[in-house]
Amino acid sequence: MASRLGAKYSQYTRITAKDKSGPLGPPQAQEPGVRILNVDTGLEGQPLLDMEWLRKESTIRSYTFNILCVGETGIGKSTLMDTLFNTHFDSAPSDHNLPGVKLKSHTYELKESNVRLKLTTVDTVGFGDQIDKTDSYKPVVDYIDDKFEQFLQEELKVKRSLHAYHDGRIHACLYFIAPTGHSLKSLDLVTMKALDSKVNIIPVIAKADTITKQELQKFKVKIMSELVSNGVQIYQFPVDDETVADLNSSMNNHLPFAVVGSLDEIKVGNKMVKARQYPWGTVQVENENHCDFVKLREMLIRTNMEDLRETTHCRHYELYRRCKLQEMGFQDNESMSLQETYEHKRAEHLAELQKKEEEMRQMFVVRVKEKETELKEAEKELHSKFDLLKNTHTEELKALDSERRKLDEEINLFAKRKIAEQQAFQNATLTKGQRRK
Repeated sequence: MASRLGAKYSQYTRITAKDKSGPLGPPQAQEPGVRILNVDTGLEGQPLLDMEWLRKESTIRSYTFNILCVGETGIGKSTLMDTLFNTHFDSAPSDHNLPGVKLKSHTYELKESNVRLKLTTVDTVGFGDQIDKTDSYKPVVDYIDDKFEQFLQEELKVKRSLHAYHDGRIHACLYFIAPTGHSLKSLDLVTMKALDSKVNIIPVIAKADTITKQELQKFKVKIMSELVSNGVQIYQFPVDDETVADLNSSMNNHLPFAVVGSLDEIKVGNKMVKARQYPWGTVQVENENHCDFVKLREMLIRTNMEDLRETTHCRHYELYRRCKLQEMGFQDNESMSLQETYEHKRAEHLAELQKKEEEMRQMFVVRVKEKETELKEAEKELHSKFDLLKNTHTEELKALDSERRKLDEEINLFAKRKIAEQQAFQNATLTKGQRRK
């Protein structure tokens, strides 16, 4: 449901901030030292019916809104978020040396009058910094799917606690486009194509004060043309509500929004305005002649916040849920109740398990037989080698015995010859002695 919120300055109280926060209970009381900021959000200015519903929702749990910022490092994501909510969120500049893309989330609980807003901002740290950008979009897709899966698991629980569950599903994706003035990068097209069925994409041209108005208009036309030709579906502001149909229809023609972010204030005339000061002049953030920041804030926070939430739940999450349940075996079959579908799926699962068990048993028997055959062949080969070694050893023993006998005969013959020589020598000695006498 889309509803226009009137522009109004009001107090926006920051209650608490957490990294990757989980389920939260009732809001905490305001602590001393809490920053009270004057911001132009317009949450309080909804029509009476919508505001009463919002008050009721806020009484039960914080009104949740989650924004994903996708863009290259240094393109101005954090600055724009600070400017949108007129505060300094927890963010630290990241370098360009990260090996991959990481998603970092911060959750803040904000309060305006008696309306609480639990805002989660998710930043894509290191996006587009790698040399190989082929898989840069996958961590973003995985993060969105993971939040869908967490919500689905909570829904499927027997005892659900959705009233206390912190819904982390992304309601809006601000895709930051570099102000090149030429065309979209391949990474931009691939990423938006992968995300368009999972999240509401709102493309924005970052740092739009770096190109001229003529270049900016041509760049917008070029971007929309490339998105259409590549089949990328971006979020279109709804025109079915008569109260906002004309405004949203006009804003659809301004996409992508060319934005400039800054919290610095300078004096222009008799009032202080947010602006960026340059040597050649001043760019006023909230001046619609300078950029589309006011249009983005009007569409994102004041007019279409609830429609973004409903589109996320009724379209993107429902698509994920349907595909997931179909993977689990559930079908839209009116002839079968949920219990019958469950029993049918259970029977199929048991049959599948039994089939796999039988296949594994047969495979085990086949492998055992193959192993037995291998062992028998190995045993046979070992016996053959043993017999060969045994025969070789026997022949070597026979050869050694023959050599030993020959050696023994030679030793005996040598001994006989030695004895004969000694006797001959003794006889010769005796004969010479007798002759001397």
